[in-house]
Amino acid sequence: MQSVDSSEQIWQDSVIEAVTNLVRAADGDFEYIGKLVNVVSDSSGLDKIIDFLSKTPQGKQAFQKRPRVGDVDLQKLYSLPANTFGYAYAQHMLENNLQPLQPGLVENDYQFFSAHITETHDIWHIVTGCNTNILDEIQLEAFYVSQLYATRFWLALLTKNLLKAVVYDIELSTKYMDAIAQGWIMAKQAKPLFGIEWNLLWESPLDDVRASLNIILPDIL
Repeated sequence: MQSVDSSEQIWQDSVIEAVTNLVRAADGDFEYIGKLVNVVSDSSGLDKIIDFLSKTPQGKQAFQKRPRVGDVDLQKLYSLPANTFGYAYAQHMLENNLQPLQPGLVENDYQFFSAHITETHDIWHIVTGCNTNILDEIQLEAFYVSQLYATRFWLALLTKNLLKAVVYDIELSTKYMDAIAQGWIMAKQAKPLFGIEWNLLWESPLDDVRASLNIILPDIL
């Protein structure tokens, strides 16, 4: 085993502790999810992600322009035709009693990456057809891992779910692996989602948005 210095060892131990606490916590425990974010969001890892995303014209432009979703009027979107992307998003948010997340001031690439991923998370749910049950969440996590290079956070969430199956209910392992495979394959087929100005697409038919991004929905799990 390769030796590591004390600071690296402390970091590794912190990551293991954060993942272990997530395994023990209830699914969706935001306190422990937040602690995981803080542990794995190191600058060197973020630099790799930003470099990877900037290799596409869309990603490069996103880091230059730093587009934000902005204020979202869910009731207004809910009044759009039922086949639109905006209606589907509003329906998802209202039925799950969710509010659009609006991270604060963005002054550098790190902050923009974090803000963009945070405020578009539920949008990715809609575009990928992933609901909020555990299997669909795992599918979306695998989609993130595929589309965002070196994402320790999303890979850690996948690891957490697999460890939960090992410890608490091994019978779920096949369904979990199917969800991972489907999310991974869908992401590999799709065009990059990072950097899209989603607020320009609210009135577009959802099927058209998915088709433009080559989102091929898998069979229902």
